[in-house]
Amino acid sequence: MRLGKVRGTVVSTCKEPSLTGVKFLLIQFVSEDGDLLPDYEVAADVVGAGPGEWVLVTCGSAARQHSGYESRPVDAAIVAIVDTVSLDSGSLYDKREDFS
Repeated sequence: MRLGKVRGTVVSTCKEPSLTGVKFLLIQFVSEDGDLLPDYEVAADVVGAGPGEWVLVTCGSAARQHSGYESRPVDAAIVAIVDTVSLDSGSLYDKREDFS
């Protein structure tokens, strides 16, 4: 899994029929220092994440492990909304303190 920040939504009115009703979000990945990386991914949101939240993204076949996604052509899924990230050097992220 990778840490990422929700940067926006992706809307598609014409798509593969099994993707109807799936919410897509644009994720920007986060480095081990908490900096935003230049890498982006469109991910299916199965947990109800919103703009600005840090999330855990799983990719590949693991993205299809969520109930109802086994046969959908999804390669990335948001599987958790992050509350805190701590390193041995201290706190990297705390949702309660993030106002961006």
